Amino acid sequence: MTVIPLRFVGDPVLREPAKPVETFDAELRQLVKDLRETLANGRGAGLAAPQIGVGLRVFAIHPDLSDGTLDHLVNPTITFPDDEEQDGIEGCLSIPGVYLDTKRRMNVVATGFNFHGDPVQIVGAGLLSRCVQHETDHLDGVLFLDRQDPEGQRRIMATLSAATWFDGYEGREPVVKVSPH
Repeated sequence: MTVIPLRFVGDPVLREPAKPVETFDAELRQLVKDLRETLANGRGAGLAAPQIGVGLRVFAIHPDLSDGTLDHLVNPTITFPDDEEQDGIEGCLSIPGVYLDTKRRMNVVATGFNFHGDPVQIVGAGLLSRCVQHETDHLDGVLFLDRQDPEGQRRIMATLSAATWFDGYEGREPVVKVSPH
């Protein structure tokens, strides 16, 4: 089992837009395997490649969220079939111990590829939709805390700066970005 160390908020790789995958090869299949195993170890709902230090547009999701046949997506593009929204508690493996009520779209359609380069589509609602949006945000250099109102962002920045695990990124303050979605 290969469990890759997670990158935490403050690490610049989490703020850089990931590059599209151009080659569907053994290295990509290994990356997806590493994402799956690291996700299983972290007991999260999803994990994007930048969270393990790889700046490529790939994420893995927990199989209980999908129909069980697709647990990853390469070069995802998301659209929303309607304007319905949902509120719910969200967390992130790269921001341990922080859970915030986060507004997301209720329904999503994500298109992309599997690790063989075959075109695939995920249509999801509720938790699956939330997960796909969260992981796609990671690929765009956006964290879920960026979706908080300004007062919430100020409070979370103070909390993050004081976190013991944040010490490894001394001198790098968390940055708030705006999601393109």
